[in-house]
This record gives sequence, structure tokens and C-alpha cells, in this order.
Amino acid sequence: MRIGIDLGGTKIEIAALAEDGGEMLRRRINAPSGDYSATLDAVAALIVDTERDLGPASSVGIGIPGTISAATGLVKNANSTWLIGQPLDRDLEARIERPVRCANDANCFALSEAIDGAGAGAHVVFGVILGTGVGAGIVIDGAILPGANGIAGEWGHNPLPWPGGNAPPAHRCYCGKTGCIETYLSGAGLARIYEANAPGGKSAEEIAALAAGGDDAAARSLEQYASLLARSLAHVINILDPDVIVLGGGLSNIGQLYALVPELWGEWVFSDRTDTRLVANQHGDSGGVRGAAWLWPERKQAP
Repeated sequence: MRIGIDLGGTKIEIAALAEDGGEMLRRRINAPSGDYSATLDAVAALIVDTERDLGPASSVGIGIPGTISAATGLVKNANSTWLIGQPLDRDLEARIERPVRCANDANCFALSEAIDGAGAGAHVVFGVILGTGVGAGIVIDGAILPGANGIAGEWGHNPLPWPGGNAPPAHRCYCGKTGCIETYLSGAGLARIYEANAPGGKSAEEIAALAAGGDDAAARSLEQYASLLARSLAHVINILDPDVIVLGGGLSNIGQLYALVPELWGEWVFSDRTDTRLVANQHGDSGGVRGAAWLWPERKQAP
């Protein structure tokens, strides 16, 4: 049995997987946001409770909203800011008295989909998160590509490519820069696009439902969003050329994107044809926690 933890800003989820990947248990609790020590206690308690019910685990992996700096061994780039600057993996190891492997939550999502999800069998998988934020993980031949700085896949903090045409005005990102892809493709980005077409304030889910029901303003907004997503993914294809791009996060549930985006991205892809597949995730909300469990046994890192 292997244990995976998905440590989010508002919730902490644990899953226990059998060696064949079958799910034995999954639980979710509210995260003690803003309290680092309480976060460690909550994670440790989930592990203890799970092992009490199912027996000892062979391994523990944890997906975090950031990454461990190779230079300092401390958490960096976490939107759960109370984790920043903390030796999370070492502190958790001390509490549960065994090794722990940590990885970025988007990397965990990509790994899960590459091993036994929508990207299974593909050579290069780009696993995208479209939700409150925008991120991604890269998996090559079943191994996470972390990068020299631990930030491989952080496309959400690149500037929007080819920003002319129907791109809305640039907004300032929480990272301090202006015009990051995240500010266009997050849920808030889609809401801003709709607000410009039909003032009234709608969530991404409401916009998708309105578009499916034939609402003109919502349909225009979704087409505009698809254009922004297409050019942003074309930029990735031109650099990484993945076999498959798997969408995750709340906006991945917008079914129209899987037809619209591949029809558009050819305008920006530097090729006579684009064989990269755009697919929905298979594991849904459990992708991150499953990927954390798959961090063990230690896999060879992608070259």
C-alpha cells in the first residue's frame, strides 16, 4: 500500500493505493490555512488514522502548491504562503519517522495521468491545471521532469504569447508581473472576459453552462478564452512538442474546449500539422493525490 497526500490551501486529501493502483481509501479534511504547525499535525494525523484502518504503508508522497528549493531545502513559490521558507519534507519526516517524497501538485497531477490516466502510454505528457491558478507538470516516459530550478511546467507565469487580436487588457498577477498567462486563463480570467461582453458577473461554471444553452455573450466569451488557450498551448507545443496535453482543474470541465482549441492552435504551431492530442483528465479531483502516491518507489528522473 502506498499513501499520497494532496496538500491544498483549503483542503488536505489522503489516498491509499494498492500496488496495482486500485484505490483503497480516500479522505478529505479542511486545511488549517495560515498555520504551518497545525498543517503538519493534520497531515500526520491523516497518515496515522489511515494506517490504523489499513495497516502500514510502504511509502508516503505529498503534493504541495509550490516546490522544494534545491538550494535551500525550503518551500518556495507556494500560493499557500505559510508554507514558504519551511522545511516541509524534513518536518513531516520527523513527525511520522520515515522518509517522505514531496513534489509540486501540478507535477503530481501530470504523473497520475501519465501512469494510468488519460496520458497513459504517451512519451511526453504536459499536464495542465486550469483553475484558481494556472500551472502544469511535465512527465517523460513515466518520470517527472522537475527542471534545474524545480519549476519545469510553470507556464502560467510566462507572458501571453501573440497578445494582439482578441486578447483582453493585461492584468497584474499575484507574482508581481503583468500579463501572465495565469491572469488570462484562470477562472477569474474567464470571468473578466465575460464581464466585458455582458456585464453582470458570472463564474466560469455559469459561463460554460450559458454558452452550452446558446447564450451569445457566453459563447463569444468562451470562443475568446479558447483562442487565448490555443495560442498559449501552441507556445508550449513549439518548445516541448508533447504527445498529449491533459487538462485538469475546474475549467477542464468545459467540454467545448476540446474541440475549439485544436481547431485554433494550428495558426501558431510551427508545423505543417499538429498531432498533439488535447484530452480531459481521467482521474478528476483525485489526480493530484494519486500522483503523490506514485512518487514512490523512486523513479528515474526524466533526462
